[in-house]
Amino acid sequence: MEQALNVTMTVNGAQVTRSIPARQHLVDFLRDELGLTGSHIGCEHGVCGACTLRVNGEIVRGCLMLAVQADGCRVDTIEGLSDSKELEKLQKAFHEKNALQCGFCTPGMLMAAQDLVRSKKKATREEIRAHISGNYCRCTGYQAIVDAIEEAING
Repeated sequence: MEQALNVTMTVNGAQVTRSIPARQHLVDFLRDELGLTGSHIGCEHGVCGACTLRVNGEIVRGCLMLAVQADGCRVDTIEGLSDSKELEKLQKAFHEKNALQCGFCTPGMLMAAQDLVRSKKKATREEIRAHISGNYCRCTGYQAIVDAIEEAING
């Protein structure tokens, strides 16, 4: 039987404490324990970016981080960023530029894009492509996504 550990973290501004399996991944904890299903599970190897989250202000792959590693941390999910209106400009640009199709990659893509928006005043298309390179999209070909991020960051 796997050992259970107590974790306490602040998720989207609310402190949560749970007893969880020691090897539970952070994205599984958020989805299964807290019902925050906006972060998707794609490859489970950290290469697709569908599970992108923010931990203590840095974007991470939720499938590569154990929930116990986030003990004492602040975790922000797509739901928290959306509810706080932090993503409003990006969401509007994604809609206007038709930068989403099936929507599976969109939460992780928005998290990665928002990380760039927060860190730069302006960005070239090459910088945008480099920043989102860890987030795969099989539907759009990235052109509309880059257009939307460019619109949001450069105005």
